[in-house]
Amino acid sequence: MSGGQLLELTLRDILHVINPLREDWSIRFYIINELQAVVQSIESLRGATVEPFGSFVSNLFTRWGDLDISIELSNGSHILSAGKKHKQMLLNDVLRVLRTKGGWRNLHFFANARIPILKLETSHSISCDISINNLSGQMKSKLLFWMNEIDGRFRDMIKEWAKAHNINDPKFGSLNSYSLSLLVVFHFQTCVPAIFPPLKEIYPGNMVDDLIGVRALAEKHVEETCAVNINRYRSDSSRLTNHSSLSQLFMSFLEKFSDISAKAATQGISPYTGQWEDIDTNMRWLPKTYAVFIEDPFEQPVNTARTVSNKQLARISNSFQTTLNMVNAANQDQSMLVSALVRPQISQFLVKPPFRCQSSHSNGTRPQIPRAMQPAGRVQDQFQNRRSQKRQNETNQRPAQVVHIPKVHSQVQQVWRPRSES
Repeated sequence: MSGGQLLELTLRDILHVINPLREDWSIRFYIINELQAVVQSIESLRGATVEPFGSFVSNLFTRWGDLDISIELSNGSHILSAGKKHKQMLLNDVLRVLRTKGGWRNLHFFANARIPILKLETSHSISCDISINNLSGQMKSKLLFWMNEIDGRFRDMIKEWAKAHNINDPKFGSLNSYSLSLLVVFHFQTCVPAIFPPLKEIYPGNMVDDLIGVRALAEKHVEETCAVNINRYRSDSSRLTNHSSLSQLFMSFLEKFSDISAKAATQGISPYTGQWEDIDTNMRWLPKTYAVFIEDPFEQPVNTARTVSNKQLARISNSFQTTLNMVNAANQDQSMLVSALVRPQISQFLVKPPFRCQSSHSNGTRPQIPRAMQPAGRVQDQFQNRRSQKRQNETNQRPAQVVHIPKVHSQVQQVWRPRSES
């Protein structure tokens, strides 16, 4: 078996372990309903709804992924803009109720953050970040979900690897998950042939600026614009298809960003234009005050990597290069390969050598995961049925189909926004 084949099979086995099961989805729906009940009990939040966003909505999360929650305040059918002090007050009300109810652990309120956030851990050991009126976060998540409809390899890239190398924690000056997702988007835009177009071809302009007025109309405008442009891109007969394997894409990803600390001194990453851009000539980004610039394509010129420090940027760059060296040196050493790609608590779930021969999940079952690492408990059947139906819909979908985003959106409405539309 060649080194490339071994890497491909190893990546597939890792995905088999970390990709969420139906129960992982169900538990997150259960948590959303629990938080909705808490919010409904608070007078200052009467009429508010609990709505997820982030990797859960974009379908990029892993079994042990966090859950991002936005408490959307009631303002009839219109989008409401709440001030920072008002958000601080409301999250403080939520904090007080959660403390009295029990069952929620490690509560921390970051009131003075750019966006006030309440962090907590549930009884299922799932971390949650709660914010107020984060409709922009919800729409960005849906846009990434739609990008995954262009090419499913997008969701299979780097999340576990980044955690294994401790470069996925903005609290300590490294990259947040959104920045990492944008790095993959950028890689797919700049590989040859390109897999993704510049995002200005999917949504021209600044999406966040268009989230005004009647919410349903604003969301419809975004989704219909994206639907037309994604369908145009996918149906372009002149576009070359990239047939790279997952392992080839992963290796070229490592190579592309192994010198990111050196490049970041003069250039920034723009998924909006799909290219490196010189900072000194980009009027949107001046004056440069960041270690690295990864522009938010939907909220320009916001830097999604603004928390990255110079010290951590050097570590990030080194992680790319170190992994590249380890994978190249691993050859047939499977244990070395696994240690370069996943955390120790994940590697113990992977099949031991011979790595794929008579694999324990070759018949469609997964390796047994210790109870301590498993999501706890069963939840309401309605959530399981929703996820089951969604998977059936995805199974029936063919890559050659034209993406019909309004249909995807109705799915999002049903599954990810648990509220009455009456």
